[in-house]
This record gives sequence, C-alpha cells and structure tokens, in this order.
Amino acid sequence: MKFTTPLLALLIAAAGAGPGRAEVDVAAASTDGVRHFNAEDIPTYVINEDGAVDWPTFSGFRRYHAECHVCHGPDGEGSTYAPALKNSAIKMDYYDFVGIVASGKQEVSSASNQVMPAFATNPNVMCYLDDIYTYLRARGTEAIPRGRPAKRMDKSDEYAAAEKACMEGS
Repeated sequence: MKFTTPLLALLIAAAGAGPGRAEVDVAAASTDGVRHFNAEDIPTYVINEDGAVDWPTFSGFRRYHAECHVCHGPDGEGSTYAPALKNSAIKMDYYDFVGIVASGKQEVSSASNQVMPAFATNPNVMCYLDDIYTYLRARGTEAIPRGRPAKRMDKSDEYAAAEKACMEGS
C-alpha cells in the first residue's frame, strides 16, 4: 500500500497560504513500525490514497476526545478558556508541546488565570501523547476534517505491543 502526504497540506505549503503553514513538515520520512516521523524525527501522520488515517492518528483522535477536549474543545478547536491545540501543534515546537503536557503550565495576569494541569503521571495521555500530537497536526493542517475520521488503517502488531508495554509499565 502506497502512502502519500495529504494533498491539502501540500497545496497549502506550495501556495504559502496561512500563517506558519508553509514551513510545516508533515511528510513521513521514516517509521519505527509503530509511528511515522518527518525528516526531523518529529511524529507525523499518514493518510493513504483512499483517505484512511494511520492508526496512531486515529488513536490520537480517540485519546484527545477522552482526555483533552473538555478544556480545549472538540476537534482541537479551542474554547473560551483554553487555546486551540490544532494551532498549537502547528506553531509550537514538538518538545515544548510535550513539556507543557507533561509538566503543565500556568499563566497569571491581571486579566486571567489560566492553568494547564500536568499529565506526566497519566498513562492515558503520556502513552498516547505522540498520537494526540499527530491528530492535532492533521487537524491543524486541515488534512482531516472535524469529527471522527471516516476511515482508518488497522492497528499493527507493533503498535499493539508498544501500547501494551507502555500501559503495563505505568
């Protein structure tokens, strides 16, 4: 089965449309048998020719909606008190994203008091953080629409083994 990068993401990058979109590298350059990575070894999504998302991205949709959407809104769109993570996954450095999810963040000013709790001890987030990230990147580049992805690839044996090892090691 041949994998391709989403046509929409390529068109956005080629046209330079949207702030910060042209420099977003979502092309899969390698895989470890569990996830795909771009040329900088940052987790990325893959959508095959029939529009099916890879399992980690589908898993990210599920985990995001189980753990994150209450504050950050459905489909990474944001809310009145938490930012749109689909934008954060595009604009923010991957390692900063991971650090904030693991350690939390607090921004206090005279106008607001925003607190992101730390999730470092939550295996339902940390074992799937790269999945959540790839889902949000797919949303941020508009490679997938709002809602549950219509098609998904099957979970690989390698993914299942990595998932089991992470959840049992927690």
